[in-house]
Amino acid sequence: MESVRVNLGPRSYDIAGGAGAGFAAFLRAVCPRAKQVFVAHDVAVTPQAATLVDALRGAGWRVGTFAVPSGEPSKSQAMLGRVYDALAALPADRATPVVAVGGGVTGDLIGFAAASYNRGLPLVMVPTTLLAMVDSSVGGKVGINHAAGKNLIGAFHQPAGVWIDTALLDTLPAREYASGLGEVVKYGVILDAEFFAYLEANVPAILARDPAAVAHVVARCCRLKADVVERDEREETGLRAKLNYGHTFAHAYETVAGYGTWLHGEAVAAGMVAASRLAERLGRVPASVTARQQKLLAAFGLPTEPLPEWEIDALLDVMRRDKKAVNGALQFVLPSRLGEVEVVEGVPEATVRDILGGR
Repeated sequence: MESVRVNLGPRSYDIAGGAGAGFAAFLRAVCPRAKQVFVAHDVAVTPQAATLVDALRGAGWRVGTFAVPSGEPSKSQAMLGRVYDALAALPADRATPVVAVGGGVTGDLIGFAAASYNRGLPLVMVPTTLLAMVDSSVGGKVGINHAAGKNLIGAFHQPAGVWIDTALLDTLPAREYASGLGEVVKYGVILDAEFFAYLEANVPAILARDPAAVAHVVARCCRLKADVVERDEREETGLRAKLNYGHTFAHAYETVAGYGTWLHGEAVAAGMVAASRLAERLGRVPASVTARQQKLLAAFGLPTEPLPEWEIDALLDVMRRDKKAVNGALQFVLPSRLGEVEVVEGVPEATVRDILGGR
């Protein structure tokens, strides 16, 4: 995979691609003062993390480790406390890089620990899922969940670097891989109609995890996200909010269903279809825009409808607490055409209720 530079002045960093054997040199380049490192990993990728740890120790690093239980429930205050305990036991100093090896859950949790322990430690992301490679590892959003909503506790903490080995996707479970494709499709809808058309034309190769196709998809998504982050690092101008297309619905689905019932990319897939239907209802896009999204997401094996047992009032209650809501009024990222979305205010709640009810 070609490297991508995220240009943020003194917080600039590289998204580099390569095999795990090159990671020790990469870490030395981005954290030249450090002599010890804290490696936290999802238990599902223990063998891959062990390979990195062995390489780091062979290169002379003192290494502390921490295993994160798989699944969304790990993004909790209780688990965060355990990470702090492990950092204190090392003990980690201000120069100690924190390496997050795993998917979005691990990256968010460990990234928030890095952002908050000792008022900030260097963070290096080593994403091992497609979703993390194309989205959560880039841009500095880190945090944990709260019973009242997903990602309600968090911070912006840019990594010192991101290391991506796309070969790790070869052994990723099919459901996890498909979940990542939900975020991949999102980039086409919000920023790049040509990329969306590429995805439509290359479904078989992408599903087969063809190395060239996967490398192109990951690099393009990283470049698209980097372009947005460079222009709106802390989501202050409204541009970065566009990356949340489908997420107002998706976070409600995840919260009401119980964290982990649906994978994040599955919820985003259904959330994008709901958002596009809402845009249809408001006269912003023709039905064909929604139909193309629904067809592509279904081809990738993703859900496009919420489960009927989820109560509409419960979903709306979560949506009112969404980070984009202002004074309890709902705001949505909605398409105006393929490749372009806008943040829309003043959406009637009754219309949202109709969309949630399938009307």
